[in-house]
Amino acid sequence: MLLTQFISESTEALSQIYPLAEARGIILMLCQETLGVRSYTHIIEPQTAIPDDKLPELIQLRERLLASEPIQYVLGFCEFCGRRFAVGPGVLIPRPETEELVSAAVGHLLSLSQPVRVLDLCTGSGCIAWSIAQELPSSAVVGVDISPEALSIARSQFKIENSPEFISADVLKTDNIPMWEKFDVIVSNPPYIMDQEKSQMRSNVLDYEPSLALFVPDDDPLLFYRAIASWSVKLLKDSGVGFVEINEHLAEETALVFQQAGFEDTYIINDVFSKNRIVRFARKS
Repeated sequence: MLLTQFISESTEALSQIYPLAEARGIILMLCQETLGVRSYTHIIEPQTAIPDDKLPELIQLRERLLASEPIQYVLGFCEFCGRRFAVGPGVLIPRPETEELVSAAVGHLLSLSQPVRVLDLCTGSGCIAWSIAQELPSSAVVGVDISPEALSIARSQFKIENSPEFISADVLKTDNIPMWEKFDVIVSNPPYIMDQEKSQMRSNVLDYEPSLALFVPDDDPLLFYRAIASWSVKLLKDSGVGFVEINEHLAEETALVFQQAGFEDTYIINDVFSKNRIVRFARKS
């Protein structure tokens, strides 16, 4: 089969699930990673044929995509902050907006005397913890999560000298916060999507990504932020700063959680699309 034929047929089939341009991008990524071709090979070399020994694998992977499985799970990785992170069904797929959370935290950390200590709550794949650790080679980063699957993936991401330490703990159990040395920065991308928002989401998210990492009950959507505030009261240095990714529809309410916990220097940061995305909190120095 010609590569151009496979791309055309597969894009048309996948466009039943995704918008056409997105479907085409997904199929091009699949071909690029599976066959080692460029995204434009089928255009400049239209007679390029798919090797016979590769076609069955390619078709099998396409079937997974047509069942709404995310391309990141199909390929086993996701690009985040310029690095390739391993992902699987046990962890949330890192989103581009979370890169802005990392950027905000790293920007602040670079203004501090090194080395620094960073705590990443609800670490998931470890993408935040690892990104900060690699941007600040002298840092000591700790990631916390309740999921054994997520922690296993987080621990295996990279091999660097200052690898983050990943620890199993339930962030919601605020009566059992560890007695650790305090941190310069606490960062978190906790579950924050309300159950009522599920109707607006695609099946590739609902059917495959872990609900534990995504959803919170409608009657208590800020439960993780109250817990993070409790951890921060206990583990953040007097001059420390926290950054949390938020539900854009609950920005003011989320900021209030940290204000009520005693963090007076608290404000909302918008993302590149001008949506409420991050709450930054700190004690006034």
